Amino acid sequence: MSINVQTPTDTTLVMSRTFDAPRDVVFACHTQPEHLRHWWGRGNPLDVDIDFQVGGKWRFVETADGTQHAFRGEIKAIDAPNSFTWTFEYEPMAGHILTEQYVFTEENGRTTVTSSSTFDSKADRDGMIESGMEDGAEQSYAALDAYLLKLS
Repeated sequence: MSINVQTPTDTTLVMSRTFDAPRDVVFACHTQPEHLRHWWGRGNPLDVDIDFQVGGKWRFVETADGTQHAFRGEIKAIDAPNSFTWTFEYEPMAGHILTEQYVFTEENGRTTVTSSSTFDSKADRDGMIESGMEDGAEQSYAALDAYLLKLS
């Protein structure tokens, strides 16, 4: 399976991907540190700090090729296991904060995750696309596929 990426407006990016697992499990893998550290950083070592409640903060630090990449944000809304919304910021590019909403839909034991990212500008959206984000997201979701197999 591969990730589907769309740009419906100048300031939005929508990605969707289907997993062979029930919604509650896929939701937990996106929101609980004991699961996130196994896949979120493309399978690389990942430090996870997340207070998964509205107003809670999160920070993930991925170590890849000896370099640390830090990401952070704040939880804005939770409707478990259907959706959650958080802000997202790559720390080396501080000030470029986007809002991501994740929606989880299940059909016949398979779950589709759709993330809708809203940027402050077209330049920010295009910069994210040009950063190789799609490849990184695909690598992370491939790591999630492998992790979900271990959970079943």
